[in-house]
Amino acid sequence: MPHVLVLGGGLAGLASAAALGQSGHRVTLLEARAFPGGRAASYPLPADEPGEVIDNCQHILLRCCVNLLDFYQRLGVLDSIHFHREFNFIEPGGRLSVMRSGILPAPLHFAGSFATLRFLGLKDKLAIASALLAIRAQRGASTDLDRISMLDWLKQQRQTPAAIERFWRQILVSAVNEELDRMAASHGCQVFRLGFLASRDAYQMGLPSVPLSELYSAEAWRRVPSVEFQFRAPVTRIVFDSGRVSGVEACGRSWTADHYVSALPFEKLGPLAPELGIDYTPFEHSPITGIHLWFDRPVTTLPHATLLDRTIQWFFNKDEGRYIQLVVSASRGLTTMPRGEVIALALRELREFLPQAAAAQLVKSHVVKEVRATFSARPGLELLRPPTRTAFANLSLAGDWTRSGWPATMEGAVRSGYIAAEDAAAALRPTPQQPAASFLLPDIA
Repeated sequence: MPHVLVLGGGLAGLASAAALGQSGHRVTLLEARAFPGGRAASYPLPADEPGEVIDNCQHILLRCCVNLLDFYQRLGVLDSIHFHREFNFIEPGGRLSVMRSGILPAPLHFAGSFATLRFLGLKDKLAIASALLAIRAQRGASTDLDRISMLDWLKQQRQTPAAIERFWRQILVSAVNEELDRMAASHGCQVFRLGFLASRDAYQMGLPSVPLSELYSAEAWRRVPSVEFQFRAPVTRIVFDSGRVSGVEACGRSWTADHYVSALPFEKLGPLAPELGIDYTPFEHSPITGIHLWFDRPVTTLPHATLLDRTIQWFFNKDEGRYIQLVVSASRGLTTMPRGEVIALALRELREFLPQAAAAQLVKSHVVKEVRATFSARPGLELLRPPTRTAFANLSLAGDWTRSGWPATMEGAVRSGYIAAEDAAAALRPTPQQPAASFLLPDIA
């Protein structure tokens, strides 16, 4: 049974390990931390909060994330993802608008609820509809969408200021974790083409009903017994010899395999493997801040909502309205702000949207700043992202920063892991005539 060594236990590494392990390969996965999941993980709060487990940040998916859903299916945890059919928009003062799919076929399925959105005027809605038609028309056309920012593209489409700030920005900054003026238009258009225009249910938001760590628990991995995990095993060196990887050093010992998959972040891989010749200088990080608030009483009955015109972008109801998680994507303005000021800002803004929060007492709070949450999906970067195949025959690259066809999302990470698994499986075929393994599922449109 061919042996593959996977470096890194984030979603990319886990997806690669699952695909290879279920296709007749023996896999050893090295992970620096004591648990898998990478930036999509959960952990217990400090000892003064016994029994409380939180996700580092609320992670969501859409039904168009077919490879992520396939990965959850492989581990038998797909039933732990609950899908929501409504997007709730709240204005300061508490006025609510709801967007949901109607009876019309795609791409007109939002027409009924979109017409009733109260936070947009008629001119805004007409501009948005025109731009959505332009996105649909661009499919398969030769464009320069990777070379311009999403903001520039929206201005070319004559979007109103309210449409940009209250609709496009509100959805896309959270989806891509970057501001519109720093986001390649290709990624912004892709979100709407796949998530909002391709089918009547592609937009539905999937939320885990369990902490993220339970999605990759030891029980789940019993379905893939040929995968072995080595935790607290940070890679300290990748050894190259005669055009191949000859071994990996981690936790004081040397590891060897028939093939290697690096699912390490770019900032970690660079010092370990300068032999790859990758130029990492174009890659930058974009942060996400998660703010966890526990109240003495319920402050909302909504499962989630996006909050307009303020710093806080989304809230998620984690425990019958008593525990609320707030999310700020591309949160550069919060990374240096003291914890107390972040919490004060969050409370002040949340009370503008949820009147019940004004009367509730804050019981406890927690702030998670993921400074290296994702790479910045800026214009011009796509062609600089490295492919899976390297110059070394027994080394494949994975990671959401590699050329997966998606920005830095959970779907992008899993796609990269599947692509790397295909590359590894092809390299390990007994004969070139043997059919190549296929793991990657195509986009829905």
